[in-house]
Amino acid sequence: MRRQMQRNYAADAAHLRRGIVQAGFIFTLDHRKGDDAGMTVEMLKGKIHRAAVTQAELDYVGSITVDEDLLKAAGILEYEKVQIVDINNGNRFETYTISGRAGSGMICLNGAAARCVSVGDKIIIMAYAGYDEREAAEHKPAVVFVDEDNHIERITNYEKHGLLKDME
Repeated sequence: MRRQMQRNYAADAAHLRRGIVQAGFIFTLDHRKGDDAGMTVEMLKGKIHRAAVTQAELDYVGSITVDEDLLKAAGILEYEKVQIVDINNGNRFETYTISGRAGSGMICLNGAAARCVSVGDKIIIMAYAGYDEREAAEHKPAVVFVDEDNHIERITNYEKHGLLKDME
């Protein structure tokens, strides 16, 4: 029993050195400046809201191809890790972005991710970034709303639950 507790304590301590999960936020130690530099919190950096899947290509290496205009508007970089949420079926998964032709409205899930969606499904594409305490207090994510053809309808950021800053 004592040996098991020691192993659990060691595992917990190692877990704490890598990061702390508290109230839905992920805090990690910033080792670039030493242990006394504080922690960072992972927050929503940008998202593309309710985009329609235009293609699902199973025989591809993997990723999501997104209209370059949408990526830029949301502040999401090519090859950046993103989380995808399918509104129609509830699936959540991670992949990385590939830039598609600007103005095309393309939202194409590639490889294994193609099995998680159907053409026509509405999805949310989200990217996250780490911010220190000061940055996190001021941060507002870029939120891109699209029309039925996946063209930018408006760009805003959240302020309060259920409300958008541009709709005050």
